This record gives sequence, structure tokens and C-alpha cells, in this order.
Amino acid sequence: MATVNVYLTFNGNCEEAFLFYKSVFGGEFPYLGRFKDMPQEGGNKADPALAEKIMHISLPISKETCLMGSDTGGEWAASFKEGNNFSISINADTKEEADRLFNGLSAGGKVTMPMDQTFWGDYFGMWQDKFGINWMMSFNENQK
Repeated sequence: MATVNVYLTFNGNCEEAFLFYKSVFGGEFPYLGRFKDMPQEGGNKADPALAEKIMHISLPISKETCLMGSDTGGEWAASFKEGNNFSISINADTKEEADRLFNGLSAGGKVTMPMDQTFWGDYFGMWQDKFGINWMMSFNENQK
């Protein structure tokens, strides 16, 4: 069965926010990646102003849930709006489940990133459903 988590997006203060959340919930960050850590595929150069900003961070809250987040920047910055800066993130148990949920929930909505293999190892996609809710879908067979 898939798990559902909240993914928060920040306008440059993600690290500050997650250090605060960690001080309240406790625990450790199993992953903290910065934009400078992204592979420079196809000759694309990371924006130097974003180099130290958070590309992805996670903080386990329980066995079943995890708070995740990133800073916004570049092409995503234009649509940032505080108070509406979150997505529902689904982690599927199988690639087939990921495709089924992605196709079902994105029907009538707007796919912003089709399901595909990513450099971090996940089969991943993003969309906004027909009700305006932002979603993310991940499957990683190495984490099963």
C-alpha cells in the first residue's frame, strides 16, 4: 500500500525551517541535498545563487510518515505562493502502482513532470489535479 507524506516548498529558507522542525520533532535528516549537488546534464549549469539552497530534505516523523521539502528557484519560483506551498507526496510499493495512481489522479489535471527515472534513483512524476492540488509520485525499488 502506498504511503502519503507532505512536501513543503520554501522561498529560500527551507534549511532554517527544517532545523526548526527537527528541534521540535527530533530525529535526523536521512538526506539533505543542495542544488549544487545536482548533476549538470546536457550542459545545464546550476544557478550560482541557488547553489547552497536545499534541493531536497527529509525528516522522518514516524515509521510511516516523513516531512519533506525544498527551496524553490528558477522555473518554479514564479508560481511560489506562501500558504499554498505544499504538495502531497505518494511513495508507491510498485512501479505499476505508481503508474496507476499517477494516471488516475492526474486525469483532467496538468502534468508538470511525467513519470520517469531520475538521477536520484526514483521513478518520479509531478502534477496538479483537476481540483488544483499539487501531487508528487515516487517509486524506488531499492528502498523496498
